[in-house]
Amino acid sequence: MMNEKVKVIMTKDPITVGPKDTLEKATKILKDYRIEHLPVIDENKKLLGIISFFDLWELDKSHDEYKNIKVEDVMTKRVAKLNPGDKVGSVAEIFLENLFEAIPIVDDENTLVGIVTMLDVVWYEYKKEYPRHYGDFVHFKDYHMENIKNKED
Repeated sequence: MMNEKVKVIMTKDPITVGPKDTLEKATKILKDYRIEHLPVIDENKKLLGIISFFDLWELDKSHDEYKNIKVEDVMTKRVAKLNPGDKVGSVAEIFLENLFEAIPIVDDENTLVGIVTMLDVVWYEYKKEYPRHYGDFVHFKDYHMENIKNKED
């Protein structure tokens, strides 16, 4: 079950921030879209790092200070990343060995093409094991994407 390619479960074109964006902006995006990780990309969509709620918690600054702090000053720069052709099992292995919760997916030129979270892996496995019951749940990913579309309208 873990031999399918990452592109099957990744979220394509994830929400991102730039390195010069403020933590105020990043925090607003994280809260508004109810996500925990934001890939940081340059103007060519090249992956530079990732920022998460954990990074903000570790920073131990007041929210008032976020408007004066750039994402590039806080983001994690050494990021585990995978290619869309890698196996879902590789994702699970990275999560288990490093306690990461999200992995950016990049092409061979380091261009961000997606992101995979632990929840994506859980849904993938659940759907494989219990295909008849999969439709009984409101899928957070689908619900979340519908909310994003409604906010943009």
